[in-house]
Amino acid sequence: MHYFQDTGLLLLYCMGSILYFPADPSFVLAFLCALIVCCACFFLESPRIRLGFEICFLSVSLLFPSFFCFFPALFYLFPEERRKLMLSCTCILFLYHIAHSVDSFMLPLWMGCFGFLLSALLKSHTCQYNRLDILFRESQDDSRENHLLLTEKNKALLEKQDYEIYTATLRERNRIAREIHDSVGHVLSRSILLLGAARAVNHQAELCPVLDNLDLSLNAAMNSIRSSVHDLHDDSVNLEETVRSLADGFTFCPVLLRYDMGRKVPREVKYCLISILKEALSNVMRHSNASQVRITMQEHPALYQLCVEDNGTRIAPEFRKKESGRNGIGLTNMQDRVQSLNGTLQITADSGFRIFITISKEEPQ
Repeated sequence: MHYFQDTGLLLLYCMGSILYFPADPSFVLAFLCALIVCCACFFLESPRIRLGFEICFLSVSLLFPSFFCFFPALFYLFPEERRKLMLSCTCILFLYHIAHSVDSFMLPLWMGCFGFLLSALLKSHTCQYNRLDILFRESQDDSRENHLLLTEKNKALLEKQDYEIYTATLRERNRIAREIHDSVGHVLSRSILLLGAARAVNHQAELCPVLDNLDLSLNAAMNSIRSSVHDLHDDSVNLEETVRSLADGFTFCPVLLRYDMGRKVPREVKYCLISILKEALSNVMRHSNASQVRITMQEHPALYQLCVEDNGTRIAPEFRKKESGRNGIGLTNMQDRVQSLNGTLQITADSGFRIFITISKEEPQ
């Protein structure tokens, strides 16, 4: 946009040469040629082609003196590294021709000098504007990039804080369950034993209903405490920590773990996946010559997915005879666990042993 503003202003200024040049067809031709060269140099990217247009314009000016009037506009088009040479040559030709073609020498001289100065100032201003525009766009890009990075870091920090809170909550539940089991549970157990001893030595018939009611109350309290402790302990199991602990503790071969599960996994699904993963890793260690195990756990909108695969080559014969031996029992237990949760189990042994499990998010029957 600034290019056309500058060249348009320079062409209008050069048209002022009509004060000391006759408005003949050559002057109109010079104006049209200058206009064409200015437009062509904007769209042409090759420096050689642009230089060719400019040299042609300078060559024609030797035949038609009116072309010299538009040298300030042409001076704007030259690159900075060639402007000094062009300025020295054109100034000599310009002044020589003006001095021999017009009666008054001072007016063309001052207009020509001012035209070249105006061209240089406009070019410098436009170049500075372009540099500032580039810096501004780069700063905008850097600002957006930094904003995205900060957003991602803040998101990761919030997720980490949420995970730490979640982990701390599970550990606190586990601690409370242990304390209830170790303190209240033992007190109730001792009370039940003492009540049993008291009933054994009691010979008063009127105390029997009281002791029976007390026994029922203590046993109900014990069952309630036991149920609460089990629920707290089951809810305190962190599936991700347990899976990563199993993967880190497996020393038979390297384990590649890909974990992408949410935090609100049902308790039954948690224990099913943990038990199957333990059995699968145990089978790899006992029956396979694998050098690598891959574990993939993913949560989809409608199902949970577990895939355990290795690159072993000795598992296929044992897989075909799984009905005999401990390995067959382990696979049968896997199948029973998955079916109890309305899931599916697929086992293949084409290129290594692969266990693929999907469990629907529907409530288990």
